[in-house]
Parts: sequence; structure tokens; C-alpha cells
Amino acid sequence: MVPLDKNQKTSLFAPSNTKRISFFLITDVFVSVMSLYGAYLLRFNFSIPSLFLTHFTQIAAILILLKIIFLFIFKNYSIIWRFYGLNEAKNLVLAHLATYFIFALIILLLPDLFSPFPRSVILIDMMLSIILLAELRFTKRLISDRNSQSIQHKPTLLVGISPNTANLIKSAIEGSLAYSPVAIIAIQNKNSNMIGSYINNIKISRPQDVPDLIASKKITAAIIDGSMSSEQLRETYQFLTHLGLRDIKRSSLLAEGRGNITELSIEDLLARHPKDLDKSAISSFIQNKTVLITGAGGSIGSEISLQCHYFGAVKLILIDHSEYNLYQIGEKLPQAALRLCNILDRASLDAIILAEKPDIVIHAAAYKHVPLCEANIRSAIMNNVQGSRNVIDSAIEHNVPKIVIISTDKAVRPTNVMGTTKRIVELYAQNVDSKNSEIAAVRFGNVLGSSGSVIPKFKSQIESGGPITLTHPDITRYFMLISEACQLVLQATAIAKGKELFILDMGEPVKIIDLARTMIKLYAPGEVEIVTSGLRPGEKLYEELLIDESEQKTSYASIMIAGATHYPIEQLNRDIEALLCATDPIAVLKNIVPEFTPTLSA
Repeated sequence: MVPLDKNQKTSLFAPSNTKRISFFLITDVFVSVMSLYGAYLLRFNFSIPSLFLTHFTQIAAILILLKIIFLFIFKNYSIIWRFYGLNEAKNLVLAHLATYFIFALIILLLPDLFSPFPRSVILIDMMLSIILLAELRFTKRLISDRNSQSIQHKPTLLVGISPNTANLIKSAIEGSLAYSPVAIIAIQNKNSNMIGSYINNIKISRPQDVPDLIASKKITAAIIDGSMSSEQLRETYQFLTHLGLRDIKRSSLLAEGRGNITELSIEDLLARHPKDLDKSAISSFIQNKTVLITGAGGSIGSEISLQCHYFGAVKLILIDHSEYNLYQIGEKLPQAALRLCNILDRASLDAIILAEKPDIVIHAAAYKHVPLCEANIRSAIMNNVQGSRNVIDSAIEHNVPKIVIISTDKAVRPTNVMGTTKRIVELYAQNVDSKNSEIAAVRFGNVLGSSGSVIPKFKSQIESGGPITLTHPDITRYFMLISEACQLVLQATAIAKGKELFILDMGEPVKIIDLARTMIKLYAPGEVEIVTSGLRPGEKLYEELLIDESEQKTSYASIMIAGATHYPIEQLNRDIEALLCATDPIAVLKNIVPEFTPTLSA
């Protein structure tokens, strides 16, 4: 005989479906016999006449067979012990009702089969059986819960109360989380009326009690309720980290109603969710339209492509000059028409637009990296100015109903070539003869997760052990989730009438050094050094979204319209032509955009 190895021996005692079903089958048979005999004892005041026990064995066999069949039908043998709850108990009751209904029919239809038989025993036995079998299952669950609680989990503070809170505690008790909730904190003005109450024997306390709770209960982790607003989430995170907690997670509710936790990300803390995001308006505008998107493989272009697909565009024509980027977005949108095309190639643009006849053109293609544009001024001018003019002119010539230009906050009082070229495109969009087309531009700041964002760079530096490189300690930027920024772009497009320069409300600017410190707390196992390298060529300390106070309100608080700037289109075209062949392009940029003030590296 071959001896079992250590793993094989261990597997003999490991839980399995077969062992669980076998255990309950054996115990259910034993308990059912005892409950039936107990029913007889209760019926006859603990003195059973021998005549009435004549058919006891046959009655027990039929009842037990029916009971096991219906317990299988109602899936009472396929439940994991530690997940046994009220829904499973309800199915246990239903199985009993079905069992004793069928047995009662047998007695009614065949009254002499088990004669003499006291019919009241049926009801007594059913009640005893439900109580005893349910007690058996809940006892097994309590044992499982106690075993899971004996495992050393992190004492955890739950912050905020929602329908998910009880599910989260339940998941922790069942051992599916490595956290053990020991205290709950109510959020001011939201859960204040619950202070002093209990959830699963855990008291709900005030935010002021947190320092004492951390000390008395030796709390080392916190889980923040996922239904909090971004502002509440940021404030809570700052409060907890100030008290020394570093293991901070965010809770969510799984589809099956069980509590779950996820890592808290920098995007969670920086995101601002527009309250007036009108998805129905976007859907009405995009649905059944043919949409052409330039720069469709870039960060903004690819997200706009996905959003257009989500909102029901009948056809997508995706243009990009990068084969790899176009391939990437094509993998996500296999039904889209992919067109390798450089926007400087006017003939190819004309051919595509003429063949596809788009209802909407969204122009997202541009060189956006400030230092690269400073180092490659002519390429930036050609791509951003001439390329954009090609897209606009081609779309107007072929009567595209709606044209949207993606702009940037760097176009406001620009200090770099990239921002200045984008400002020229804004001027062109506002002053060109659009004929049968409606043309508008949409300006917004940095988006979280874009390829040019500092966030991926900081993450990479943290993963490599640092240091984090920062150009200036006072530098600030606006941030918005890329998906929400792109949805607001489509929402602004839906209300455009022509010649508008839309401004998206980006919230409050964020100090990049604070962003770096927060990311270190979130992602670094220890301290990471932050070093400053000085402003790069063309880089501003802060970005702006408005040139002046002449903006107009729209029906949405998150979308405004900047005041129009008149620039005779004939003169603008002459100036652009001069720019394209200038030996001193900076001077011509200043001539077209007087507020352009080039900066040098600090």
C-alpha cells in the first residue's frame, strides 16, 4: 500500500460538497426520527399507547424521504455553512410545508394505510422538525463564524453608514475579509441620528470619538463607505491619515449583495462628479449618428470613442496617425471603421469625410506635451494649427452638421507653444465661415489617467522607490475623471448652436506637491523623497479656464461659454500662413495671440 503524502492526508479533512451533504443527510435523518418520536410524546402526554407505534417506522421512512427530496429541491444541501441565513431558512420552511402537504394528502386519500394514526402528529412534527433542523444549521454556522473570528484580522474602523455596512460586517464575520470591524463612525449631517445605536453588536460613534477608539481598540485599518461624495472621501481620508492610519480601503456592494472592499485610489480622491451630467441629453444627441473622431487612439479620443459607442452611435470612424494607438482602440471597438490618416494630409481627410458622411466630427488630435512642443515648435505648429484647420475646413466643405474642437486650459493666457497653438484653433473655430455646419470648441484641464498626466509618472517613481520629481512646490493643476470630462464634452456638443467656446467646470485646482504626498501615503510602503527640478520651458505655475469674466451661463452649471473673440478670418488665415513658413515662429505666435508670454526654464 502506497502511503499518503502530507497534502493527501490534509485533503481528507478539507471541506467539500460531498462531506457537507453527507453530514447533513445523516444528521437530518437522525433529527427527523427524533422529532417524529417527540411529536408522538407530546401528542400523548409522554405516554404513547403501543398500538399507535405500529406503523411508526413506515411513517418515519416516508416523511424522511419526502423531506430530503424537498430539501434538495429547495437547495438546502448546496449552501455553504457559514453563508446560511434567513433566505436559506425560508427555503427550509418551504421544503417542510411541501413535505407535510404531500404526506397529509396521502393520509387523506388512504386513511386506512397507517391506521390508527393521530393526525395532529403531522402538525406537531412539522413544527419540531423546522425548529430542530434550522437550529442544526445555524449552530453549524455559529461554529464556522467563531472559527473565522479566531483568525487574527486587522481591527478596523468603518466610516459612514449605508445599506452596505451590515453586508460588510457579515463578510468580515464569515472570514471572507482580512479585516475585523470593531467600531463604526457616523458621518455628520448624514448618519447623526444613528449615533449610539448598534449594527451587529458594533456601536455607532461620533467622528470626535475616533482618536479614543483607535487607542482603546488598537485600530490599524479603516474602511470608508463607498457611497460618500468625493469631497467627503477626501476630507475623511485626510482626517484618518492625520491620526496615523495608513491601511485605508473603500467599501462597495457586490451584485449578489455581499460586502466588498477595494483599494482607495488617487482617482477616488481627486474625482469630482458633475451633478448635472445629463446622460439622456447625450444619448438623444449621439444615438443613431455617424461620428468621426480624430486622434481616436489618444487618451481623450479613445474615451470619447467609447462614450459615443456607449450612447448609441450607429457608426464610428476613428482616425489616428499612430498605427499602434489605432489598433488599441480598434480592439475595444471592433465594429468601428479604422482609418490611418495624418490630419496634415488634407486629401485623405477629404476622401474619408466624403465617403463616410459623418453627422458629427470631434477633433481630438493634437500634440499636447508641453516640453516636447517647446522642443519641436514647427512640428507643434504644423500639427496643431494646420492640421486642425484641415479638419475644420474639410468638415465645413462637406457639410458636416456638427464640428467639435477639443481645447485646453493651457490656451488661456498661454506661456507655451502648445497652449498658443490651441488658442489659435479656438480663434479659427469662432471666426471661420461655418456655412451649413455648427462648430464649437470645448476647453478643459487635466484628466485623470491620461497618458500625459503626472499620476502615472508619480506611480512609476513610487514603485521604483523614488524620488518623486516635481518641477515646482507651488504648481497647481485642475483635474477631472477622463470619462466624466468626455461625457461633458458630448453634453456641451449637444447644446451647441455654433461659434461657442465651452468651458467645463473643473472644480478647485490641486497643488501637485499635495498630490504627490497623498500618492506616497496611498501607494508607498514607506517614505519617498520629493525633489524639485524647476519649471520646464513653457510650464506655468497654475492653469486658468477663463480669459475674462464675460462667460455666459448655460442650462448646466458644469458648462459655461467664454466670451467670443473677433478676429477677421481673412486676416487670421494670412497670419496662419505667415506662421507656417516663419523663420521666427515665436514672434508670429505673439502677433496672433498677444497674451502669449513665453517662459524659460527656471
